[in-house]
Amino acid sequence: MPKEKPQELSLQLRENDLIAAIESKRALAKRDAAEALKFKAETRKENAEAAGLEVVAAITEIERDQARRKDKENLAADKHNFVYVFDDPVHATSVRVCIAQLTVWTRNNPKQDIEIIFNSPGGDVVEGMALYDFIQLVKGRGHHVTTTALGMAASMAGILLQAGTKRRMGAEAWVLIHEGSFGTAGKVGEVEDKVDWVKRIMKRICKIFAARSTLSAGQIARRWKRKDWWLDSSECLKFGFIDEILPGV
Repeated sequence: MPKEKPQELSLQLRENDLIAAIESKRALAKRDAAEALKFKAETRKENAEAAGLEVVAAITEIERDQARRKDKENLAADKHNFVYVFDDPVHATSVRVCIAQLTVWTRNNPKQDIEIIFNSPGGDVVEGMALYDFIQLVKGRGHHVTTTALGMAASMAGILLQAGTKRRMGAEAWVLIHEGSFGTAGKVGEVEDKVDWVKRIMKRICKIFAARSTLSAGQIARRWKRKDWWLDSSECLKFGFIDEILPGV
């Protein structure tokens, strides 16, 4: 077997070294490319995670803002400021709900001032008188009760307006005072008994209106006889049915 010449052997070695070097560079290039792709993938993942965290943080902040606004709204709500808005007709349910709220306030907050705002067409006299008496009980426990008429305090609601320690009225509000109306049926004697009872109630209502009025009970009775007596805020103040007209803007 012929031996390779030294010159040919040297060239072969150089060629092998060159090939090895090229392969090595290719391997390094592939590794670098793979690492670059991995880095990009990790970067995208980190960016996505960071973006996700930012979204979560933004949502959390929005929820916190909503919670703060809700807390402020709750704190500003009438029930937290001891203001009761009576804007229903006067009947068993509306009276029961009002008395229940007043009971909670008076038990948990001794001597706390309370305001009741009436915007009501009136209603049942007997149920209304139950609330009237309860307001007197609340006042007797040391609570200053302000009654306010906004819109209208008609019929029984006008009587309830008189229950307050201080009685106020919106400038454009109205109060209606009139004779009681009751439906009845039965024997003549039963009807007469009912009429007598209604007359007794009307006398008591006259006394309530006259208690702090510039008019006597008789004068009030004559003014409402067989008609609806609507009074604006100025007239109510003039006749002593309120103590104050709410200031305008």
